Amino acid sequence: MPSTAATAKPADTTATPRCATADLSVSLGAPKESQDAKGQFDVPLTFKNTSARTCGLHGVPGVDLVGPDDPNGTVYHLPREDNGAKYNEVPAGTTASATITVLTPSDGGASWTPTKLVTIPPGQTQALTAAWPANLPVLRQDAATHPGSYVNGILAG
Repeated sequence: MPSTAATAKPADTTATPRCATADLSVSLGAPKESQDAKGQFDVPLTFKNTSARTCGLHGVPGVDLVGPDDPNGTVYHLPREDNGAKYNEVPAGTTASATITVLTPSDGGASWTPTKLVTIPPGQTQALTAAWPANLPVLRQDAATHPGSYVNGILAG
């Protein structure tokens, strides 16, 4: 049975070129509350290779949440945590994912619910977009040194 997900490979990136934005589609999975931190949710960010060739996808994608006006603006730039695989090969038609971790407002906290996510795959300059889950507000921590919302590195599958 053929694999439906990317495979992590050693750090030799010379054999397979990086996935270009035009090679990919993006989708968000269902939010799941963290068992370790109440009010913190993980949202899968899945990149699918829509090209006819295998490409490499590794590193941390750029992620902006876009929503209603806020004192900090309409865009919340999520910090990056590079905890992903050093190199993933993504065959045509398969996927690789990163996890977006967001902190939701606690009782009485200011509520801000993004309308969409804009992501730039690692090593690229063109963006992809996906609708943000309408029922998932985010606590904005634009100036925090250790915010509870961030994007993780890409892992196989």
